[in-house]
Amino acid sequence: MSAENEGDPRHLDTLDRDLARFSNLELATNYVSRPLIGTGIALLFVMVAGIVAAIVFGEANNSFIVIMAACLGAYMALNIGANDVANNMGPAVGANALTMGGAIAIAVVFESAGALIAGGDVVSTIAKGIIAPESMGDAATFIWAMMSALLAAAFWVNIATWVGAPVSTTHSVVGGVMGAGIAAAGFAAVDWTTMSAIAASWIISPLMGGLIAAGFLWVIESQIIHKDDKIAAARKWVPILVGIMAGTFATYLALKGIKKIVKIDLQTALIAGAVIGGLFWAMMVPVIRKQSEGLENRNKSLKVLFGIPLVVSAALLSFAHGANDVANAVGPLAAIVQAAQSGDFLSAFSIPLWVMAIGALGISFGLFLFGPKLIRMVGSQITKLNPMRAYCVALSAAITVIVASWLGLPVSSTHIAVGGVFGVGFFREWDAERRIKNARLKMPDRTIYAPEERKRRKLVRRSHFLTIIAAWVITVPAAAALSGGVFFISTLLR
Repeated sequence: MSAENEGDPRHLDTLDRDLARFSNLELATNYVSRPLIGTGIALLFVMVAGIVAAIVFGEANNSFIVIMAACLGAYMALNIGANDVANNMGPAVGANALTMGGAIAIAVVFESAGALIAGGDVVSTIAKGIIAPESMGDAATFIWAMMSALLAAAFWVNIATWVGAPVSTTHSVVGGVMGAGIAAAGFAAVDWTTMSAIAASWIISPLMGGLIAAGFLWVIESQIIHKDDKIAAARKWVPILVGIMAGTFATYLALKGIKKIVKIDLQTALIAGAVIGGLFWAMMVPVIRKQSEGLENRNKSLKVLFGIPLVVSAALLSFAHGANDVANAVGPLAAIVQAAQSGDFLSAFSIPLWVMAIGALGISFGLFLFGPKLIRMVGSQITKLNPMRAYCVALSAAITVIVASWLGLPVSSTHIAVGGVFGVGFFREWDAERRIKNARLKMPDRTIYAPEERKRRKLVRRSHFLTIIAAWVITVPAAAALSGGVFFISTLLR
């Protein structure tokens, strides 16, 4: 370009447009590359897990098998973090009690703490007795069956996360173990009584979670929100609800969260929970009274009083989740490690610290890299949540697990939490319809909403509801079919 054209305003305009195009291209490139960066970090973590397994095992026999299993365990842990943890943090984020960054930070800390401090208790049979290990015949068959189950479960959870469906990682592992067991030893290898109980939990756990969440929301609305003096009602009821939360979580953690440290029976846990709940109620009475001073008599003020209890409940749920569900990622891996080391696959096995660390770190990485999608789904895309509604979901999750433990039902934390969100949403629909009918009785000549408008104003998104229910129903058979296929292919390659 000639020198005399450099000062031409048209040239400057062209240069600005070119720079703008370049800037837009750079932004677009960064946007497109974000998923690639997350995938790259995830692959790096999987490779590091394999390297750690290689260092621990060295030149031992079957070291290659253990390295492969460690990589699959890391892959499964990443998917648990991307999918399962959203159930604990989604309601708090959807209610704007936590930012996405704050939710991820809290979950990373408490999930890891739960896994490393209270996780990894001795397991007598793989996947809660889904298959009889003796039916496998030899250690090599057992190892490949567990490898198939781990890969199939992780892949299924990965697919579910991609389509935006929160599914049960517990049921994915159960399905994977069942499918591999059938492929290896036939249908007789499966404990169908246990499988029937799990199938029943598909219905029982979300219904129980939904009903309990709706019940607490009914209490909050009838005793606080719809009272003339909302602040006075809140001063009475919020300490009671916080006391129930504290007692519930104390019982929950005593039963599920610290069983590696000390064994506590249900009766002792309930007594301890009642005592702790009473103490927290007494402590919260003056706190809520002081916090409520100067607040206006409206619903927005109530959100302030529920904010901190909601954040604390989300953190405690994450701790308990890490203590329990990390075994979904590393339970089969620990079984493979023991079988590869000693050839023993019939007796109980414990989870080594390095295996537990892979699970804990994998869950944290998976949440950080891929978790926001499901957090948004659970927190804001099923139904609109505020701190009161989200608090009901968190409280129902803990109570449902305790009741299920007492009844001996194998339940899914995913089904319970999402069922709680559905319960809150459908209760809001029922309550809105009830109010419209009451208003029509009082003012029969006034049109509240036309029937078509009422259909449009549904408070639970039916498309998400149907997608999630469908994903729940097919999780076990889909994981089983994938696992059986992988095991069959492995037999051809060996």
